[in-house]
Amino acid sequence: MALFLSTYTNKIDKKGRVSVPASFRAAIGGQNFLGIVAFRSYRLPAIEAFSIDRMEQLSAGLDALDLFSDAQDDLAATIFADSHPLPFDSEGRILLPEAFTDYAKLQGQAAFVGRGATFQIWEPKAFQAHQAEARKRALDRGMTLRLGPPDTPGGE
Repeated sequence: MALFLSTYTNKIDKKGRVSVPASFRAAIGGQNFLGIVAFRSYRLPAIEAFSIDRMEQLSAGLDALDLFSDAQDDLAATIFADSHPLPFDSEGRILLPEAFTDYAKLQGQAAFVGRGATFQIWEPKAFQAHQAEARKRALDRGMTLRLGPPDTPGGE
């Protein structure tokens, strides 16, 4: 499973290309698509980015919903219809669609924000503000995180 950690800020060139952090590219290595799949977040002013393997898991989750239900239709239209496969070029860059840069207000720089199994692409100052608010909410709510059981051989 891909694991995306930390936050990196990279320059966007005049053609809309941006280098994906090397550790993020390494996390995706070995999959059947050397690139990312991205779509506009429906909750935040950011771009959601997944490995192709994670998108396949998301698709399986969508398939678990009732076919033709409002929930299935809304999520398919919001996520899959908006998704773009963005292959890495020879220098590890992706080309951001203009709709993405407009939506996230990306101008000259992009913050790649690790979120464990996924990552997001933000306008750097907008992410700093979001992170400060998220930290405050977590502190105010006394939030904690429960660790799951460790993986065991044989899936027991």
